[in-house]
Amino acid sequence: MKFQKYKYAILAAIAVIIIVLDQITKFVIIQRFHLGESIRVLPEFFNLTYIRNTGAAFGLLATAPPAFRGPFFVIVPIVALFAIAYIFRKIPKEDIKLSIALSLVIGGAIGNLIDRMTLGYVVDFFDFHWRYTHHFPAFNIADSAICVGVGILTLDLLFEGKDINTHATRSL
Repeated sequence: MKFQKYKYAILAAIAVIIIVLDQITKFVIIQRFHLGESIRVLPEFFNLTYIRNTGAAFGLLATAPPAFRGPFFVIVPIVALFAIAYIFRKIPKEDIKLSIALSLVIGGAIGNLIDRMTLGYVVDFFDFHWRYTHHFPAFNIADSAICVGVGILTLDLLFEGKDINTHATRSL
């Protein structure tokens, strides 16, 4: 299969899959859980917990004034999506890794943006912890897609982009 013929189809497929899975899981959580309710899945390690994140990743800026948070958390992702779309257009058509990575980031960003625009917060529910004392910040499928996409980009830069200038030229 020649990837270059399908670059944008792959972008659309991955982004749509992420968005749909993200929104369905959040809908199920909202419908079946009360805010703060938790179901133990793996004792002492993992729960499903309905959390409303009014901040950024890991709850950053959650205590900022709502007049700042509202516009900030809508405008910044939209600008970032345009920047990522521009970069996506510039990557070589045969670079499957970078195309997949950016598609994951785009899908995740849109998934969380939908929440911010419709609910005013992001629904998080994956709750990992160690014996209920040390909690990792709750997250969702969109957050996971963004982290995996950024991880792929980072690994690509570290292990294949030995010369940052060569990598930048190859990627843009």
